[in-house]
Amino acid sequence: MKKLCALLAILTFTVLLVWAEDTQPEASVRVAELDAYWAEVSRCVKEGDFNAYKATFHKDGILVSGTKNEAYPIAQALARWKPDFTQTESGKITASVEFRFSKRLGDATTAHETGMFLYSRVNADGTKTMAYIHFEALLIKHAHWEAMMEYQKSQGTEKEWDKLRTRNDQ
Repeated sequence: MKKLCALLAILTFTVLLVWAEDTQPEASVRVAELDAYWAEVSRCVKEGDFNAYKATFHKDGILVSGTKNEAYPIAQALARWKPDFTQTESGKITASVEFRFSKRLGDATTAHETGMFLYSRVNADGTKTMAYIHFEALLIKHAHWEAMMEYQKSQGTEKEWDKLRTRNDQ
């Protein structure tokens, strides 16, 4: 009986070890692809590249605003955000967005990302605003990654932001 228990323990450990090794490469590939996705989102905001930014969302995507208790199609949010992209592209304002994550789940074609983003904006008069936002994103990959849902959960703080690791630290 002891030999059977020992054999089962070894077998279980081996299966878990093989499973962990099999899923690790997939996870690291997914995270690398998603890091590239978030870098593209940041680039679009910084350069005011509205069309490329729009392409980071699925056409049927949804924006959920926890602070406003609303949910609506991303197309509606994009229409509201477009003037900021136009002003950024023309140099009237500067804008940037950075991302940090607390949890990253998924597989080769789906992802659920949890963390914060920091949106910074400097108006033409030099007024600077910074918004720390807790968020979740649900993404799907067909030809490329696209956000199906962006959930802007709540306002955050610089202290909460500082506690999260940057993409490169993960």
